[in-house]
Amino acid sequence: MSPLVATPTDPAALRQAFGCFPSGVTALCSLDSGTPVGMAASTFTPVSLEPPLVSVCVQDTSSTWPKLRKQSRLGLSVLAEGQDLVCRSLAGKDGDRFADVDWEADEGGSVYIHGANLWLDCSPYAEFPGGDHTIVLLEIHGLKAEPDREPLVFHGSRFRRLAVS
Repeated sequence: MSPLVATPTDPAALRQAFGCFPSGVTALCSLDSGTPVGMAASTFTPVSLEPPLVSVCVQDTSSTWPKLRKQSRLGLSVLAEGQDLVCRSLAGKDGDRFADVDWEADEGGSVYIHGANLWLDCSPYAEFPGGDHTIVLLEIHGLKAEPDREPLVFHGSRFRRLAVS
């Protein structure tokens, strides 16, 4: 085995290393004065069954999270295979992120992406500093699951499909 690199400080090397772990992709969205606001997040993790909690990690430079954190309810959609263009749109820095995205909102203001394999109705529960990110815990109030839909997988800086065995 080759030796480990001690205390890696090169962001590109760390991004490449983190890309060795495949992850799902989520959309975190809500209505803000009647207008949908949302972002893509690939750092999603189920956390707890009691109380029901999930987490996402948000870059501290995000201009979207400050708008979302003010909302009482947030819709978290776990994106499905084939929704890579939806993910790219929601991750965009300019323009209308929802222009070509099929979505709906519930009466509480949570926004969900059509075609996703999981919808979670959440509220902000807690936030913790995590380096250049904020770790956000979300409490789940409702869900709709479509477990037969294949997930959108992000690995090695690109979208991939799961192999059927």
